[in-house]
Amino acid sequence: MKKRLKHPKLYEINTATWLYELSRRYGDHVFLGNVPPEEWDRLKALGFHYIWLMGVWKRSQKGRIYFQTDPQYIPLYDAVLPGWTEDDIIGSPYSITSYEPDPSIGNRQDLDRARHELFKRGMRLILDFVPNHTAPDHPWVIDHPEYYIQGDEDDFKNNPTAFSPIHYERDILYIAKGKDPFFPPWPDTAQLNYFNPEMRSALVEELRKIAKHCDGIRCDMAMLMLNDIFRRNWEWAKNRKSFEAIKTEFWKEVRHAIPDLVLVAEAYWDTEWELQQLGFDYIYDKRLYDRLRNTSVYDVNLHLRADIAYQSKLVRFLENHDEPRSAEVFDRGRLIPSVVLFSTLPGMKLYYNGQIEGKRIKVPVFLRRVEDEEPDEALRAFYEKLLHITNQDIFSDGEWEMKDIISSGDDSFRNLIAYLWKLNGDLQLIIVNLNREVSQGKIPLQREIAKDREYVIDDELNDQRYIRKGSDMIAPGLHIILEGYHSHIFRVSLKN
Repeated sequence: MKKRLKHPKLYEINTATWLYELSRRYGDHVFLGNVPPEEWDRLKALGFHYIWLMGVWKRSQKGRIYFQTDPQYIPLYDAVLPGWTEDDIIGSPYSITSYEPDPSIGNRQDLDRARHELFKRGMRLILDFVPNHTAPDHPWVIDHPEYYIQGDEDDFKNNPTAFSPIHYERDILYIAKGKDPFFPPWPDTAQLNYFNPEMRSALVEELRKIAKHCDGIRCDMAMLMLNDIFRRNWEWAKNRKSFEAIKTEFWKEVRHAIPDLVLVAEAYWDTEWELQQLGFDYIYDKRLYDRLRNTSVYDVNLHLRADIAYQSKLVRFLENHDEPRSAEVFDRGRLIPSVVLFSTLPGMKLYYNGQIEGKRIKVPVFLRRVEDEEPDEALRAFYEKLLHITNQDIFSDGEWEMKDIISSGDDSFRNLIAYLWKLNGDLQLIIVNLNREVSQGKIPLQREIAKDREYVIDDELNDQRYIRKGSDMIAPGLHIILEGYHSHIFRVSLKN
């Protein structure tokens, strides 16, 4: 990757499960430093620009014990991993005791070796950053308890699951567990205090250390650090300082400290625009995911009418380690056009390991494996073909534009979504039918087509070729008839 692309592809790897699978396959313990070269080659061949090694940092042993001993998780373990043992329960990668590699995946040298292997192949490395909380056994809990949100004994008695009592010198401190405003506390965490400027500075220093070993960071629950949200969530805290003492947004401090690092935000609650303004390069597009999964074509179309500068900084996805498997929750008909759509939109496209193979079992992040699944070969072939098509520079560095579709005699055109990619005279036209019914419409191409020329239209997705007159493509427009849940990816070129 000679320059930072406008619209890159990101592949998320659950590092613990991936290395466990590789160790079984190759018959030896595989760390990040000795991953067989053909595994990196495969990722390069699929056309990914960034690899997110999720879960490389040192996991909490307290958290591991919690997930091993709490009986509420046994039905989950039985469902996803019959015959599981305690060794399969490794603790959460989002309950971190230090930003050092977890021994199960290697050491700093192993991590740097993996980055080097990616770099040789033109790919770059993304790692996690968990700013909202630490593990309850992080050294700061004892060395710097003032870095954490605290309650008092009455708070603990009223809500004992929300606090961890910590013996400190001759006192007991009640450290709050991490949470967002809408869910119960995360049981294996300790909530950091963003009212404390010293904590902020210490966390930025941790980021500087991480930045020496990667090209970008994925920031967990990034919206929780926004001043207004943090105040609403934690202003009751016993040890809070006046919020007025904190004027600067934390993410502005981060962007200043690491100006060249790619910043990716997991974020929700309509905070995407604000986080873009604070310096994030890419922010999760949960709204698109929800609309593809649950709502009408109209809602998806409306979402894609947003300004291109905004859309270019969104992370499109159909699954990740937090969401259920797309092959499980999308019916097969709707899944295929949804894959075409998200794969060919502007912004960063996130693919999760196992997604391409059509895996259906979601891997809980505190397990190292789930029950084996046979790959869905037809779905894998479809993904690989689509990834090959989108490896073209036009999809990663071109200019994107939505296109209007007009009626061709009925209302079925409302089921279609169409847009263009343009780069150096090349033209790609994508049309997606997100409805099960046969749909048709006309797409006027006044600005892209010469009236007195003929054009070759190669459907790269369906291996079809058409010849059309420029005059017909301008007015009344290129006539499209699409079977239910089908798509076109047209490369449009002048006929010699």
